[in-house]
Amino acid sequence: MPEIELSAGIIEYEDTGGDKPVIVLLHGLTMDGSLWRNVVPHLRADHRCVLPVLPLGGHHRPMRPDADLSLRGLGLLVAEFLERLDLRDVTLVFNDWGGAQVLIAEGRADRVGRLVLSGCEAFDNYPPGVPGRIIAAAARIPGGLTVAMRSLRVRPLRRMPGGWGWMSKRPVPADVMDAWFRPAQTRPEIRRDLRKYALSTTPRHTLLEWADRMRTFDRPVLVVWAAEDRVMPRDHGRRLAELFPYGRLVEIEDSYTLIPEDQPRAFTRAVLDFLRDTAPAPRPDRAAG
Repeated sequence: MPEIELSAGIIEYEDTGGDKPVIVLLHGLTMDGSLWRNVVPHLRADHRCVLPVLPLGGHHRPMRPDADLSLRGLGLLVAEFLERLDLRDVTLVFNDWGGAQVLIAEGRADRVGRLVLSGCEAFDNYPPGVPGRIIAAAARIPGGLTVAMRSLRVRPLRRMPGGWGWMSKRPVPADVMDAWFRPAQTRPEIRRDLRKYALSTTPRHTLLEWADRMRTFDRPVLVVWAAEDRVMPRDHGRRLAELFPYGRLVEIEDSYTLIPEDQPRAFTRAVLDFLRDTAPAPRPDRAAG
């Protein structure tokens, strides 16, 4: 897996390569790029797919001890990642994690041509729902995050209501979840990074200010929301789509937050339709005639 050294540390990423329009796909807490394993095969024929492993607990390269891993810090890290790889006119895709508001609020979305926001933190839903609050509570207790992560070795516990059982309607394959959780289960420096993020608190008024600044994003936005989401409020999808001057909403049935897990075909179809409908018009051939 290629890697790049950024201000916070070394970030690993996958890259399908090619001289094609770029899609950058971002995962959520205690996951990695394999969240998109059922989506990328249908995008890569016509797009270059780049999947960074964010330091949210599923990463293998610990960040520097002094790294800013708050919501704002990670949002700026995504902007730095785009800059260092010189990625331009990117379609930036989020699921679960809601860093888009930071890029826009901080004026760092100049390399983003389109946004896809799917079942992600929005407005003041941070930490999101019961699962987010459980992780935040565990991080506040000495040794609590260690116990919480190691308890997920017991596979039946992963489907408990209020936890991962509310993240996806169908079980994520056990081997995929094993790989997601292993870094934070086995390495204290990875738990340190996760704890820093989980303990970072952004005041509610700041979150709402960031959300309001998203109105300034004047490029196409697709909001993909699960009609049955139990972590990200359903009305947040509609509110997000209405927030953007060029926003549209697609609701996905029979899914929870992790739409790429529950409904990868419907998700991919919505994204491909959006990319087709918002593709720039071809430039006329000035040499013709």
